[in-house]
Amino acid sequence: VGPSGSGKSTSLALMERFYEPNSGSIGLLGMPLHAQPRSRVRAHLGLIEQDAPILSGTLADNLRLAAPEATDAALLDALKAVGLSEIATRDEAGLGLDLGERGTKLSGGQRQRLAWARTMLADRDVLLMDEPTSSVDSRTEHLLQDTLDALAQQRTLIVVAHRLSTIKDFDQIVVLEHGQVVAIGTHAELVEAPGVYAEMAHRQGLTSGSIQAPTDKVEA
Repeated sequence: VGPSGSGKSTSLALMERFYEPNSGSIGLLGMPLHAQPRSRVRAHLGLIEQDAPILSGTLADNLRLAAPEATDAALLDALKAVGLSEIATRDEAGLGLDLGERGTKLSGGQRQRLAWARTMLADRDVLLMDEPTSSVDSRTEHLLQDTLDALAQQRTLIVVAHRLSTIKDFDQIVVLEHGQVVAIGTHAELVEAPGVYAEMAHRQGLTSGSIQAPTDKVEA
């Protein structure tokens, strides 16, 4: 988490090896990323982007991009997990429903949830999620939070979020500012410490009382 421009999305891009780090290293499975073929790295990673791109074609086509051999039952289970069952049942076309050019027949929130379902079908070890609830309402966010909890039982989740409610129960929260790590801890620890996170939590109604002035940054 962190203010806009702090380096959150760039961090995910480095993990996906869209860029190589200028210094330091990122490891996966006990090996530096740069020592592994990109295909091997990405075989372990699933990515849900903020824009949630949807291709022209059917509902099934979009879901099977991640899992070409998936059965219709598996597709329906994934849609149910993210609260999209109605899309496959509201039209007689079912999973064959044409979504229009770049998914124009879906709302922004529906496109985002479809991206969630597609990534779930890929069944990766590590999920990278860039603002995964940015286009959904609070009711849907609550549903997706349950889905996040279920996903976290089997894999590692690395999530970029402006809505702290999305990540407040995570095991570890890393706070970025101006491209630097300024704090690491749990939600309970970070809201008690003066700094960027406590300010964000206060603005979003996740704390009570006044917020102290930030302390000096800690570079990492």
